[in-house]
Amino acid sequence: MSELVLINVSGRDKPGLTSEITGIMGQYAVRILDIGQAVIHDHLTWGILIEIPDESKSSPVIRDLLFRLHALDLQVRFAPISVEEYQSWAEGRNRACYIVTLLSRDIKAEQIARVSAITARHGLNIDNISRLSARPSLNPSENRIACVEFSVRGTPSDPETLRADFLHIAGEMNVDIAFQEDSIFRRNRRLVVFDMDSTLIDAEVIDELALEAGVGEQVAGITERAMQGELDFSQSFAERLALLKGLDESVLEGIAARLRMTEGAEHLIKSLKALGYRTAILSGGFTYFARHLQNKLGIDYVYANELEIEDGKVTGRVAGQIVDGNRKAELLLEIAEKEHISREQVIAVGDGANDLPMLSQAGLGVAFRAKPLVKESARHSISTLGLDAILYLIGFRESETNQGLERAGF
Repeated sequence: MSELVLINVSGRDKPGLTSEITGIMGQYAVRILDIGQAVIHDHLTWGILIEIPDESKSSPVIRDLLFRLHALDLQVRFAPISVEEYQSWAEGRNRACYIVTLLSRDIKAEQIARVSAITARHGLNIDNISRLSARPSLNPSENRIACVEFSVRGTPSDPETLRADFLHIAGEMNVDIAFQEDSIFRRNRRLVVFDMDSTLIDAEVIDELALEAGVGEQVAGITERAMQGELDFSQSFAERLALLKGLDESVLEGIAARLRMTEGAEHLIKSLKALGYRTAILSGGFTYFARHLQNKLGIDYVYANELEIEDGKVTGRVAGQIVDGNRKAELLLEIAEKEHISREQVIAVGDGANDLPMLSQAGLGVAFRAKPLVKESARHSISTLGLDAILYLIGFRESETNQGLERAGF
């Protein structure tokens, strides 16, 4: 009978250790059943599960490894594994796998403790913990993003309660937590579609237009109720637009020039372009301003409302079909079909109630700094960080996105 042995090695990391250890095993025709390594602050933790064939016997292998590892000043532990233990473990590897992403300005021990307590309470076992963000400075900046990713296995008995638990502690600790299936699509997204107002830009353009028209308070009140989901979007949009009748076309350029991008928006778009993603704006706002962003950021597709203008004045009407929530969802599917990708490969990002239809159609729907109704209804949300935190939800490491930007010449 062959023997199964789990070997754990720890100590100061140095080049060539894996070659040294496996080279000794190779002399005895050892089979590798599992292997893993982590290095934190130049300290190595290395584990390997091996099968030693009957003809080799375990004693010579372990003896040679022990002598060599001792010479390398490494600590080692050997543990025999029964066939039953191995079979149970191997079958467990076939259980569903999920990714829990913890995003914060600065990762604290309490955050990890509470996230891991929730996974344990819902019957999920942590397989692996990885830091996706770069090592932080001891004097971190205010806009920094820190990210830790947990790979967990198991089947939660009540996924909605699990999500509610994560949402609760995220609000308490001012962090963002995402829970998603670790599927083939996770790092194979190809298209990202964005709402514009209060998502890509830090403003509601129709409110800016209303200020210029002298009806700011009236329009802002209707906008807020629409974003909260209290009013039908198309109806509220028509009401707000009618109040802009007579506004001079000349004010549009000034508004476009003063629009501010939301935190992380430019970095996210540049990174997505460098990594080969296609991007789109699907907005209930206006094409004039969406085109301005398209030219600035290199967005591939733009769909928004055409502000009707006659004799240099806003008429208070839209030319053509209104881009409401349902139209956004339709456009998402149309662009995906045009790009020859499945909707599971689409990421959608928005903040208002009219974004929920497209968020539900996308493989990854993200409510960004959203109203409570939207945040509770969407599968994922980012409330405390910038838009570029989405890169971590896809699974990219900071070093990978930086390399992509450098190669693309940004």
